[in-house]
Amino acid sequence: MTPSSDPEDRSVSKYGAAYKYRFVVASLIILAHFSVGLNYFSVAPVFPLIMEDFGVNRATVSLLVALALLVHAVFGLPGGVIAGRFGAKRVYFVAWILVGMSAFTSFAGDFGTLLALRLAYGIGFGLIIPTTAPLLMQWMKPREITFMNALDIAALTLGVAVSVTTVAPISEEIGWENALSVFGAVAFLGSVVWALLGKTKPLEFQAISDKSISLRDVSSVLRNKIILLLAAADALVFMHYTALTGWLPTFYGESRNMSLSEAGFVTGLMPLVGVGAVLIGGVLPLRVSDQRIFFVVPGLLIGIGGLGSFLLNSYIGIVACIIILGIGSWAYPPTLLSLPMRLKDMTPEKIAIVWGLFVTVSGLGMFVSPIVVGAIRDHWGTFIPGFMIWGIGAWLLLIAGLLLPASVNSNPQFSQTER
Repeated sequence: MTPSSDPEDRSVSKYGAAYKYRFVVASLIILAHFSVGLNYFSVAPVFPLIMEDFGVNRATVSLLVALALLVHAVFGLPGGVIAGRFGAKRVYFVAWILVGMSAFTSFAGDFGTLLALRLAYGIGFGLIIPTTAPLLMQWMKPREITFMNALDIAALTLGVAVSVTTVAPISEEIGWENALSVFGAVAFLGSVVWALLGKTKPLEFQAISDKSISLRDVSSVLRNKIILLLAAADALVFMHYTALTGWLPTFYGESRNMSLSEAGFVTGLMPLVGVGAVLIGGVLPLRVSDQRIFFVVPGLLIGIGGLGSFLLNSYIGIVACIIILGIGSWAYPPTLLSLPMRLKDMTPEKIAIVWGLFVTVSGLGMFVSPIVVGAIRDHWGTFIPGFMIWGIGAWLLLIAGLLLPASVNSNPQFSQTER
């Protein structure tokens, strides 16, 4: 038998047991994303309880989601630089602790303290996503990264689904403060496990270099029209998604006669079906040559499902639209994160910037959207105009898919020949 000529196989032989350790690192990364999702929208279904206990209005309580996302956005682009300067393992540990600060919600005696805990979560969220990129490049083969992106997003989505669908019934049993503390404790314990088992050891499957990110790298990314188009489309989708996830439970309770638990369950179907959608979205791009379809089809589903989720009165129609919206919203992110690797002259350093840019742009948008919806409801007495603004904007994903040039399919991802 002749020895394998595949550089990846030679690397496996070279690193032996160290290479197998990538399964441990991959599992920890997946757990980190699950804990991020678990604390993402956990406060939204209990907004009415928080407003009652702390005497705040809708626009104010929406800051618990909006400001956390703003801080998450601010730390997105610098996150890759911070990880490079202080080390991915250290930054991941600190980020995970910050995500778990919700464990102390039981001790929050006022709205300001609760908001501070949510801001800590936002910082951790903003750091953990771009720090994931170099970890994946260090430990995963190129062909494994797209699927790992799908698994990470699926874990995050599952966390969102679990918290959104269970926080209301758990709150009925132990109180909303303790319910949020339970979700935070999962992340806090995860950080301890990372401190014990987390490692950063490049296996040379990707072109990891020792140089720092330069201003020229940042400039080249910010001037790339394809990257900017994808960033804008992704931002509008998640502005729409955040507005609906944050306010649909309240809207369904006020306008569709659903109980708090029922409204939370229906809204929670979005991330729940998204778990399957993101896994499929991670596998199909490996078998379909034209990547643009993974923006066009999800964009159509988001446009139709998003509008129907608040314009229809029928319970069955609402559930159907929520499911369609959930599939569309989570089917495209694996391609979104992997497609930039196909672009000409992209390097691992630039990909870290791209991921940070996506985090920052979408995070800033997600900060704005729930506040706008809440303010419109307080001023005009209806959620519909606010939902409609972001529902129309989300159609940009479909448009982006149609505008992408065919060249996005022509260049391979990072390969061994690029080292």
